[in-house]
Amino acid sequence: MVSKRRLSKSEDKESLTEDASKTRKQPLSKKTKKSHIANEVEENDSIFVKLLKISGIILKTGESQNQLAVDQIAFQKKLFQTLRRHPSYPKIIEEFVSGLESYIEDEDSFRNCLLSCERLQDEEASMGASYSKSLIKLLLGIDILQPAIIKTLFEKLPEYFFENDLLIENTSLTVPILDVLSSLRLDPNFLLKVRQLVMDKLSSIRLEDLPVIIKFILHSVTAMDTLEVISELREKLDLQHCVLPSRLQASQVKLKSKGRASSSGNQESSGQSCIILLFDVIKSAIRYEKTISEAWIKAIENTASVSEHKVFDLVMLFIIYSTNTQTKKYIDRVLRNKIRSGCIQEQLLQSTFSVHYLVLKDMCSSILSLAQSLLHSLDQSIISFGSLLYKYAFKFFDTYCQQEVVGALVTHICSGNEAEVDTALDVLLELVVLNPSAMMMNAVFVKGILDYLDNISPQQIRKLFYVLSTLAFSKQNEASSHIQDDMHLVIRKQLSSTVFKYKLIGIIGAVTMAGIMAADRSESPSLTQERANLSDEQCTQVTSLLQLVHSCSEQSPQASALYYDEFANLIQHEKLDPKALEWVGHTICNDFQDAFVVDSCVVPEGDFPFPVKALYGLEEYDTQDGIAINLLPLLFSQDFAKDGGPVTSQESGQKLVSPLCLAPYFRLLRLCVERQHNGNLEEIDGLLDCPIFLTDLEPGEKLESMSAKERSFMCSLIFLTLNWFREIVNAFCQETSPEMKGKVLTRLKHIVELQIILEKYLAVTPDYVPPLGNFDVETLDITPHTVTAISAKIRKKGKIERKQKTDGSKTSSSDTLSEEKNSECDPTPSHRGQLNKEFTGKEEKTSLLLHNSHAFFRELDIEVFSILHCGLVTKFILDTEMHTEATEVVQLGPPELLFLLEDLSQKLESMLTPPIARRVPFLKNKGSRNIGFSHLQQRSAQEIVHCVFQLLTPMCNHLENIHNYFQCLAAENHGVVDGPGVKVQEYHIMSSCYQRLLQIFHGLFAWSGFSQPENQNLLYSALHVLSSRLKQGEHSQPLEELLSQSVHYLQNFHQSIPSFQCALYLIRLLMVILEKSTASAQNKEKIASLARQFLCRVWPSGDKEKSNISNDQLHALLCIYLEHTESILKAIEEIAGVGVPELINSPKDASSSTFPTLTRHTFVVFFRVMMAELEKTVKKIEPGTAADSQQIHEEKLLYWNMAVRDFSILINLIKVFDSHPVLHVCLKYGRLFVEAFLKQCMPLLDFSFRKHREDVLSLLETFQLDTRLLHHLCGHSKIHQDTRLTQHVPLLKKTLELLVCRVKAMLTLNNCREAFWLGNLKNRDLQGEEIKSQNSQESTADESEDDMSSQASKSKATEDGEEDEVSAGEKEQDSDESYDDSD
Repeated sequence: MVSKRRLSKSEDKESLTEDASKTRKQPLSKKTKKSHIANEVEENDSIFVKLLKISGIILKTGESQNQLAVDQIAFQKKLFQTLRRHPSYPKIIEEFVSGLESYIEDEDSFRNCLLSCERLQDEEASMGASYSKSLIKLLLGIDILQPAIIKTLFEKLPEYFFENDLLIENTSLTVPILDVLSSLRLDPNFLLKVRQLVMDKLSSIRLEDLPVIIKFILHSVTAMDTLEVISELREKLDLQHCVLPSRLQASQVKLKSKGRASSSGNQESSGQSCIILLFDVIKSAIRYEKTISEAWIKAIENTASVSEHKVFDLVMLFIIYSTNTQTKKYIDRVLRNKIRSGCIQEQLLQSTFSVHYLVLKDMCSSILSLAQSLLHSLDQSIISFGSLLYKYAFKFFDTYCQQEVVGALVTHICSGNEAEVDTALDVLLELVVLNPSAMMMNAVFVKGILDYLDNISPQQIRKLFYVLSTLAFSKQNEASSHIQDDMHLVIRKQLSSTVFKYKLIGIIGAVTMAGIMAADRSESPSLTQERANLSDEQCTQVTSLLQLVHSCSEQSPQASALYYDEFANLIQHEKLDPKALEWVGHTICNDFQDAFVVDSCVVPEGDFPFPVKALYGLEEYDTQDGIAINLLPLLFSQDFAKDGGPVTSQESGQKLVSPLCLAPYFRLLRLCVERQHNGNLEEIDGLLDCPIFLTDLEPGEKLESMSAKERSFMCSLIFLTLNWFREIVNAFCQETSPEMKGKVLTRLKHIVELQIILEKYLAVTPDYVPPLGNFDVETLDITPHTVTAISAKIRKKGKIERKQKTDGSKTSSSDTLSEEKNSECDPTPSHRGQLNKEFTGKEEKTSLLLHNSHAFFRELDIEVFSILHCGLVTKFILDTEMHTEATEVVQLGPPELLFLLEDLSQKLESMLTPPIARRVPFLKNKGSRNIGFSHLQQRSAQEIVHCVFQLLTPMCNHLENIHNYFQCLAAENHGVVDGPGVKVQEYHIMSSCYQRLLQIFHGLFAWSGFSQPENQNLLYSALHVLSSRLKQGEHSQPLEELLSQSVHYLQNFHQSIPSFQCALYLIRLLMVILEKSTASAQNKEKIASLARQFLCRVWPSGDKEKSNISNDQLHALLCIYLEHTESILKAIEEIAGVGVPELINSPKDASSSTFPTLTRHTFVVFFRVMMAELEKTVKKIEPGTAADSQQIHEEKLLYWNMAVRDFSILINLIKVFDSHPVLHVCLKYGRLFVEAFLKQCMPLLDFSFRKHREDVLSLLETFQLDTRLLHHLCGHSKIHQDTRLTQHVPLLKKTLELLVCRVKAMLTLNNCREAFWLGNLKNRDLQGEEIKSQNSQESTADESEDDMSSQASKSKATEDGEEDEVSAGEKEQDSDESYDDSD
């Protein structure tokens, strides 16, 4: 019964297995199967079948399972013992495996061997598990069979991969098969086929199977195909698997906000787990295979299109950066290049963090390390990307990572690098807004910065206190009293300090904190009306804090002025609660009239040094209730108080306010009135008209008779008046009525007139220190440097230049070039070119003084430049009955236009030009290089660009008007713009306006922010403004069309360019616009053509003997010409072969007729640029190889012939122009050219000698003469004992030695060794005369050669010359001895 029962179960099982086998069989194979009788026992006489049967396995035919009659372990033990005890062991192993191979040739049999066996034991007798292994697995468990079985399987499995599509159609076997294969070392060709099959079907693989698939792919690559495989994998993997579906992303956000819930959350969790596992597999591969990580980086680096960059790319860069330390620099470089080119943008980074935050959070420390590295960059786009890494790491990572982010940002703030500090504070500001509750948990780290405020700028202090105040006084964070207490403690401590720097910190911190406490939250949707309004208690806290600041600063005029300025900034940028604003209006702003305003009809009386008059009033009729600004008496009282007099007025007993506070106090008053009355300034418009109590400011003849104190008093009076007018213009510049516009323009005219008067006083008051105009400075000690030192420097410089000119120079060329001595050692243009003005003599000196006094002038707001919109406005002069009596046309004249353009240009340079990051030690004070741009720096670069964009149309109008002015001027003077009938001052002012306009345009279009996607529309709009000046077009024009039309518009101005400096700015402007175009070849041709026109133009000369063309500007334009011209060698040959001979044959003060900019003064600039560009060009020539075609060899040989010819022409010019700068250039770039010849040309000559023997010999012969002249130059340098020249001699002689050895090797290679001859050269000077101080015992290299064929003789003569070079080398030994002795 037992047997029957077992049989019955077996039959049932077989029937079930048969059904299952049929379903599995269908996709497994498409081949025609052999017919088998079902359920039959395999009977044959093979050793394989017999030994299995003895050991306990019965093989079945057809679709039946093999039967296991004993326990699995017993079977393996029995078979192992049978094989080991067999007489023919170990040969029996081969017979057994051979039988297996024969048996599994049948597919059904092979399938049965892979499927689990059927158990035939009694259930009661079976002590093992119910699961039975397959026959193959059982055999693999026997040690002596395992290697042979594995080999058999490897040979068998590929048949099923390709014939049955096992990996594709039966995916249940795909993962285990590939999992096994990835762990084994297999035949590369076999792996290649399997991998290609898997890659082709990658899209059909389920996400949970992907980690095993990727593991197999990465383990199967070789060094030869790694890059190809990774590139394909990168493309397919990202598109199909590494970006979560939108529904999963949505559920992911929901999951983070609401916690774990629903099956969709479980599904997402499973998908995320698979992705994490996938990246773990990739991490493992790149950790142990350097080729994989390098190939992956290379694949990303080779991706050029912006759209081709994927989220997966960024994740992989982060993974490799964190896994493989050896590739960190490589990844850093690739990432920086991608950021600069705009390929990796903010949206891609945000998607990367939002999709793969679970993967990235494990690499938090590496990501923060990368962000830290990026913040050290000088490129603003890279710094911005680094700041985004910090931002998204804080947003998406856990609490621990958020703490690390804040800690890293605090470290940046304490770094001493201004750019790092600004960026880190900006990120903290964003994080406070983004996630205030998370930032509150890390507030203790931010609070720690309060202990290290010494080296933080005022603008950075504002940001820091804004962050802390937001955390301390946010309505959502009630439990933040400890931060409030610490801030109050620090502020009180700083306010009580007698050191201005610390008092400044206290004032800025207190006002910033008061602004947060009194902020208007009525529009906040998250707060109730009761919580949004400022309570009485809170209002009291705010007023108490502000009163504390006022009382602590009233003893110091600078501190009071700073307080008013900070309060004004707060009102301008923050919306205060109405209660707080009302208190400001009643308690502070109303005091202005008592402090500074008096009746105009009552002239102050006192012992003043000058008669007091009411000047600069705009009302032309008398009035009894007129007002005036009481400036001169206040200034006199202040100076009198300094000398020990009383501080209070005897009549009123009221404390006097320093006139230093006049402009800051008015700014506070104006902004308060503006905010309270929605921009209406009618309450204070009388201050625009009112006069000022001054004295006659025009110095006239009395200037010489004034004492130093009186002159200083007058200077201070003018500075204060100018600052008053500047604030008046700031206040009323946006008024729309014609009357008010006319008054504003008049005040602008007064500013320009007063500046001219001030220049006269400054010229005779060298030690004068002006009163501060901007008070958020770190120290008050900056003032003497800007005026006194500059003045002394100018006087000293003039003496030095005159002395250099009178010192004896042996030739006319050196005489004219003597002023170049200090600049020639460094070919980089110096910054002094930026200070060059069109004025000369005394005017230039005083203008320079005024230019460097901008720290003492009140800053003009960016809104002031709306005045540029004014062409003509009408000024109404009203009578008492409000009727128009007369109409006067007031125009924005050239001086006023220049004043505005100069200020706008300085603002753009400060905000849009990336500064050179100067790392300053943390505990060391920094310079105040941003003084005068405080208000500007509180705006973003995007805001500034948008404001300037609004001015493009009026600036184009002004540019065209100035263009027409110079066109008409040239027509009236028969093409000479600086003819005798020209008004010199007007000409210079218009020329300066032209230059400033081009500077502004250049600064705008050179802004790096245009490369960012969010600013592309602004660039399109700006280009549309320029292109529409030619013709009105549609707004939807393509970029290339806009660029082309804009360039065409600007090119039209080249004919009227009045100065060389304007020409350079026009060229640079065109270059920055054309950089955005794709037609590079055409663009280079346009630039080169225009640059050549400017070089060939006769420019107006200055008042001095030498031309007013700056050497730095000429250097820059010449570089632009040679870099953009189609053939640089032809251009150099034209200048050196045509222009220079014309110069040599011309009179002393004349110039080349072809290139009028080439004079004896400017020759050294031309020479230096030509030598440098020639050397740079030949270095770009790739060394020839034997594999190159004959045509390529000939082209390169021809190019080198032209280059050597140009070099020869240039080198021989030192015989005529032998000044120190020229010789220095020749030594430096001559050596570099010879080195380039060695590296780039000699390999070409190696395999060109036999086919082009004559050309090679001709080339070497020409070059030999040049190197001989270089040797003579070495001797000349040593004889004159000029250490600035002799320092180049050893390197040059060594290079000449190497050249001779290299030529000898080339001749030996081409079986022409007999042509090589070695001799010594005599030391000679530049003119070829023998230097008599040397012992003439050496044989010369000029002896003739005998018994040579014509070609060999020519070869020998050439090599004779080459020996001269290192005859140069041999002669060097004697020369070096004398050189060492002299040293």
